[in-house]
Amino acid sequence: MTTEGIEGFLVETRNYGATAAFWKSLGFENVLETGHGSGHWSHPGGGPYVFIVEQHERELVTHPVLKVADAEAFTPDRAPDFAQRFTPAHWGVRQALVRDPDGRIVALEAPLLDDKDRNDVAEGHHHG
Repeated sequence: MTTEGIEGFLVETRNYGATAAFWKSLGFENVLETGHGSGHWSHPGGGPYVFIVEQHERELVTHPVLKVADAEAFTPDRAPDFAQRFTPAHWGVRQALVRDPDGRIVALEAPLLDDKDRNDVAEGHHHG
């Protein structure tokens, strides 16, 4: 099994408010405000979401997020270069990061497997 296509984009920024206002001006609506410099924005016309994250520690990145139905059954034709294997994330998915041939990151997100994954996320444990 491969992916189900682009589900969204992660957009890092130095100024969450300014970036959120930019996406709002393009028709996107805030559907989840985290309260700590990040938020999930969707367009009422459909299409991929934009998840905006303010960060000041390193160079800013933007990358696509592809949907995977089942992390365990993910078997693309070409073996991916994993920067991170599928790991439970605090936002309720299993996420992997793979590199394209030029070294750019592409995020893959799959549903959590079971209650153990949910408990690991709640307790802050990560495995991969």
